[in-house]
Amino acid sequence: MTQLQKDRPWLIRTYAGHSTATASNALYRANLAKGQTGLSVAFDLPTQTGYDSDHTLARGEVGKVGVPVCHLGDMRVLFDQIPLEQMNTSMTINATAPWLLALYIAVAEEQGADVSKLQGTVQNDLIKEYLSRGTYVCPPKPSLKMIADVAEYCYDNVPKWNPMNVCSYHLQEAGATPEQELAYALATAIAVLDELRPRVPAEDFPALCGRISFFVNAGIRFVTEMCKMRAFVDLWDEILQQRYGVTDPKFRRFRYGVQVNSLGLTEQQPENNVYRILIEMLAVTLSKRARARAVQLPAWNEALGLPRPWDQQWSMRMQQILAYETDLLEYGDLFDGNPVVDAKVEELKDGARAELANLDSMGGAVASIEYMKSRLVESNAERLNRIERNETIVVGVNKWTDGETSPLQTEDGGIMVVDPAVEQEQIGRLNDWRAARDEAAVAAALHALREAAQSGANVVAPSIAAAKAGITTGEWAEEMRKAYGTYRGPTGVSGSVSNKTEGLEDLRAAVDAVSDRLGRRLKFLVGKPGLDGHSNGAEQIAFRARDCGMDISYDGIRLTPEEIVSAAQKEDAHVIGLSILSGSHLPLVKDVMTRLNAAGLSDIPVIVGGIIPDDDAEVLRSMGVAKIYTPKNFELNTIMGDIVTLIDPKEIAAE
Repeated sequence: MTQLQKDRPWLIRTYAGHSTATASNALYRANLAKGQTGLSVAFDLPTQTGYDSDHTLARGEVGKVGVPVCHLGDMRVLFDQIPLEQMNTSMTINATAPWLLALYIAVAEEQGADVSKLQGTVQNDLIKEYLSRGTYVCPPKPSLKMIADVAEYCYDNVPKWNPMNVCSYHLQEAGATPEQELAYALATAIAVLDELRPRVPAEDFPALCGRISFFVNAGIRFVTEMCKMRAFVDLWDEILQQRYGVTDPKFRRFRYGVQVNSLGLTEQQPENNVYRILIEMLAVTLSKRARARAVQLPAWNEALGLPRPWDQQWSMRMQQILAYETDLLEYGDLFDGNPVVDAKVEELKDGARAELANLDSMGGAVASIEYMKSRLVESNAERLNRIERNETIVVGVNKWTDGETSPLQTEDGGIMVVDPAVEQEQIGRLNDWRAARDEAAVAAALHALREAAQSGANVVAPSIAAAKAGITTGEWAEEMRKAYGTYRGPTGVSGSVSNKTEGLEDLRAAVDAVSDRLGRRLKFLVGKPGLDGHSNGAEQIAFRARDCGMDISYDGIRLTPEEIVSAAQKEDAHVIGLSILSGSHLPLVKDVMTRLNAAGLSDIPVIVGGIIPDDDAEVLRSMGVAKIYTPKNFELNTIMGDIVTLIDPKEIAAE
């Protein structure tokens, strides 16, 4: 067999950022020295949702799941000694994408870079934020307008930049089937292209289509995931050719980056995650026709908490071994003409086309947000049901659960913990920045930004000017909120009585019995305090509680402790469940407990779920938290039984 010319490896990245711009910069430079070939920047939740580090909603969240960037000074430090003209940078940012790109361009200009040569990506996919991750700010239509602003600006000024990264990754995390992942992502891309089409001359539109990229998820079902990527390639080519008349195959190429599935990583026997990550990477690298252009892998311990530099290095070495030690890149496509693969690809395409037609009949992606959200919650519930029924085997979770203690979990707990002092230090730097800037220049820049937003003009150029004048992330986002309004996405969880009773008869009977003893239906309030938008766990708890016959109250993400306590008082809740996955559980739960005591509601049991280290769990119990659930004991029916026991008058009387 004649060998083909060896392919270039994909971009090798790690998704990284924590604590401060200084600490993250050191991590980036160290990773580049270890052979990483591109950057993937994780921003903290206040930055993603448009709040400065000293905002009330930012409390406990600063530097936890990414790096805080409040202004040009932070961005300058983040990329210190990293020549941006030579870098390929991916920024996981959505609602504040125009602003973070503006800061990036401003720093590149300070470095003397030719902006037209900058290469990278902003994720900039708001539709999936309403469906899964929750870092949206404004309503869908103005958000779509800002996505188009970025694409239009980049087309004219930063032509090598990917201005919109359609992100199906979080759809799978939220429970999407492969067909749903294909259809919902492609429907999002169609919505963006429809918005962009009138903005450029017709002859330029195909090239603009060629700048739209994707960011996908690869799960553990290797064959299905590999076929899904081949289906993506075919369907994207089909849509661009048939719907938009793009004739040049170069502009119809499906270009994507990937992070493999974090949803399937387990807290139990976490060393098994190494094998999962490797198998998932193969699904997006073995198939040349559908090979990822950039790959970033989670670390083995991300179900436990924040990975350490060594953990990230281990995942990067996995990529390097496959790319440089094996002969994978020396051959053509390994699956072309395989009848099993071809049949599976066609099956997935047929399912996705049917769902795309369904979405189109509803008016497209934006008009279908509530429908898609409810379907994702249902699909995720079914996924968990299959695990609970042992129809889906998860090693170490529902089969072969006995094992040796992992030597990888050392005295530091096997994770990195962000120093709580980081938040106050960041606020101090923010105050210094505000005190040192030219207030007249700030006022003028904000006025120009406000006029652009209110008039419907492109906001990117005035955002760059505002960045150079020294305005902050929170100030930029506040102008967008004033111009376009704010938004609360659908929860996907109906409060109506459920008829899904299969396998829940005993629990429903217990809920009925305790409700009779209480004199009214058991009231369960589920709350998500802080900025954490990963709502899958909270949704499934509320969904199952409703199916068990409880009267649920779930208003979605991004609530303050004050709002949760007020709702508990107003609705006369019997039990409160708090879900926090961002690592900010200690300050937020403490705030809730303090407010409950002050309101005379200390008798309401509080249960907490999240990624919570054992030491933190002890602190939460000392605050009065009744039950704590982490991924290793996230068994829905057990949790439902615990809730009944916690508020049953008979049980309480017996204590």
